[in-house]
Amino acid sequence: MKSTDIHQKAKQILSELRDQKEEIQALQDAIYVIGGKWKLPIINSICNGNKRFREIERSIPGITTRMLSKELKEMEANQLITRTVTPTSPVLVEYFSTEYCYSFGDIILEMIKWGKAHRERIRK
Repeated sequence: MKSTDIHQKAKQILSELRDQKEEIQALQDAIYVIGGKWKLPIINSICNGNKRFREIERSIPGITTRMLSKELKEMEANQLITRTVTPTSPVLVEYFSTEYCYSFGDIILEMIKWGKAHRERIRK
């Protein structure tokens, strides 16, 4: 979709009468589930093939073990990831993105694209 088409579609959507209270609640719900400093980088890490706790931790500079553990539990509770335990010796614990998580993959890719463009714009 061309940039002008996207702008026209956004303008059309934003010009229609909408329930602002409902929209604010929906935005707050979305931010609650994927907001914060670490959730999107964790999702990105898992989607890029990092399945084990230490792999995820090493792929995200600055995240602490405690924070990663907390965020993974919240993400599992919100059905964004699944935790699979294989009873081997040692026990194998792996994390996988759910289909539900993939449902906002396009949004994440657009955020990455926007973030790159923003960084470039600010540098100029």
